[in-house]
Amino acid sequence: MSLRSPRPLSQARPSWEPAISSRVVIRGVSHAFSTGGPVLQGIDLDLEAGSFVALLGPSGCGKSTLLRFISGLEAPSSGSISLLPQADGAAGSAAKLAFVFQDAQLLPWRSVLDNVALPLELQGVSRTDARERARGPLAEVELSDVHQRFPDQLSGGMRMRVSIARALVTEPEILLLDEPFAALDELTRQRLDERLRRLWLARRMTVIFVTHALAEAAFLAERALVMSRRPGRIVLDQPLELPLERTMELRTQPAFVAQTAILYRALAAHGALDDSHTPAEAGA
Repeated sequence: MSLRSPRPLSQARPSWEPAISSRVVIRGVSHAFSTGGPVLQGIDLDLEAGSFVALLGPSGCGKSTLLRFISGLEAPSSGSISLLPQADGAAGSAAKLAFVFQDAQLLPWRSVLDNVALPLELQGVSRTDARERARGPLAEVELSDVHQRFPDQLSGGMRMRVSIARALVTEPEILLLDEPFAALDELTRQRLDERLRRLWLARRMTVIFVTHALAEAAFLAERALVMSRRPGRIVLDQPLELPLERTMELRTQPAFVAQTAILYRALAAHGALDDSHTPAEAGA
């Protein structure tokens, strides 16, 4: 897959105003599976509206589980998670949220355009209007020219870009991504990292991105959270002091290497390199 050189940010911005982002406030979240024992322990976090946060940790430490709690797909054993609109700070459950999984999860019998339009159709938007509104997000991920194709006609990177466009079509205030680029080759992955970073700069929704890749976390995020091995606790809360606009050349800069080294040391100190403690149960 190839991506064209990024356009200047002013040209990449959509014509509509970005959706209001939301704070995510997590207080005392702990969880234990009925068969696998404790997976999360005492998670306390305040994620600012419009921030880009990377979540790292050893396999099985509860990163994906925490995302599912934030999304509302599941509930923790104890603690609370609040989504607080940026506008007035009042708690509410109506924050618009989208989830991108490791697998693109596209419907094979629907075209690219129809896959992106699907969330709007499920909300009751007419098929015609949903398809029209889907064209904007497709343009943002530079896939307008393949809108009539079907998923099996796309590369892995292109399918993931369709999945991101589908998440963006509802103009979410919070975007959750669970290792969406993990199965891709390194060059494709780096290009998608750059595209996702630019989409965040344009939209400024709150993003929480789970990854095992140190360089990916440092490149994408403004803040990196490192979790211990299971039961997962936050052991490092690191602001990433890097330029606002980032290109692939940044990965060769001393400042970038220094930031990734901080993350590496935290992961090494808390079990990421010791697979003898990796649990067999789910809950990455």
